[in-house]
Amino acid sequence: MASEYGLKRHFNGEAARLIGGKVRAVHPDFDVEGYAAEVEQRIPGKELKDRVLVLTEGLRSRLPEDYPTAVSVLLPVLGDELAEGEGMFNTSWFLMPVARFVEEYGRDHPEVSLDAIEEITRRHTGEYAIRPFVEDHYELTMKRVAQWAHSPSHNVRRLASEGIRPRLPWARTLDVFVKDPRPVLEILEPLRSDPSEYVRKSVANNLNDISKDTPDLALATALRWLEESPTPETDWIVKHALRTLVKKGDQQALAILGATGGELVQVSALRVTPGTVTVGDTLLIDFTVENGDDRPHNVTVDYVVHHVRKNGRSIPKVFKLTTLRLAAGERRTVRKSHPVKEVQTRRYYPGEHTVDIQVNGLVKATERFDLRT
Repeated sequence: MASEYGLKRHFNGEAARLIGGKVRAVHPDFDVEGYAAEVEQRIPGKELKDRVLVLTEGLRSRLPEDYPTAVSVLLPVLGDELAEGEGMFNTSWFLMPVARFVEEYGRDHPEVSLDAIEEITRRHTGEYAIRPFVEDHYELTMKRVAQWAHSPSHNVRRLASEGIRPRLPWARTLDVFVKDPRPVLEILEPLRSDPSEYVRKSVANNLNDISKDTPDLALATALRWLEESPTPETDWIVKHALRTLVKKGDQQALAILGATGGELVQVSALRVTPGTVTVGDTLLIDFTVENGDDRPHNVTVDYVVHHVRKNGRSIPKVFKLTTLRLAAGERRTVRKSHPVKEVQTRRYYPGEHTVDIQVNGLVKATERFDLRT
């Protein structure tokens, strides 16, 4: 998915001209230049979602006041359905204000809006637009979502999962599903071995969301899916769905994924070099893993960097490293380069940082490095 920063820069006057030109082909009275000028005047200083809202409000003030009529003007601008692998944030990014239009103004017309969301998601996505309808028109919306889960369109099937994720990024949390995710799991049942990678990724992310609030239910579901649907597709979904629990060292999640013998595998000769770095440098993490058992074991090896925060406290961040199958008594050297660079979600502060090596969620060795400004 594109970063919020990278995406927001596209929502400007030129985006308004692109959308407005398509709308004018259907609705000749649409003032494209007035629309673009308004957008340019209002977007400075705004982040992605607020920029999109500016374009959405500009559409609302220039389209027919009657909502169903306004939607009938917008739907013809959507274009062709996206094929598998075509990205909604590159091929059809400019449709985000159209989806937002339904989200903001369509609550009093749920049938019309749900029809529109289905058409929008074929060309873009309806994962954000649908969430107010889950809250305001639960029975109607969930009935439609259940139908979408059986659609021949991979885009529509994906919406059936993505639109009801309890903790969808960039979106409001659906508290009803945080408290009780069982209705979500009912929707996911026919999708647990879906042929589309686009759908499978959403199903995995959805079950991962559920694992954050009701881990026992997520684990039981994952285990049942593997038993009832022994396919590569289900195996992939479960592996990715349990990633948060695996990072936390949940032993049941690791066992479901076939990890064994973590308590019998040792880590030695851990080195983190150089011992002192500044932002922009790269750390080299180097160590040896050894299976001390007389049986082979599959192990998941991760490393954890405890980042120092501005207040002096540390927050751990787990980084995936590798999975290994170690024969009885086997030793293996593992090396990893770790760039010390700031990203949108992480800033670095000076101080002593701790690095843990964990095997099947169990901390086996610890080293430190000093970060200086």
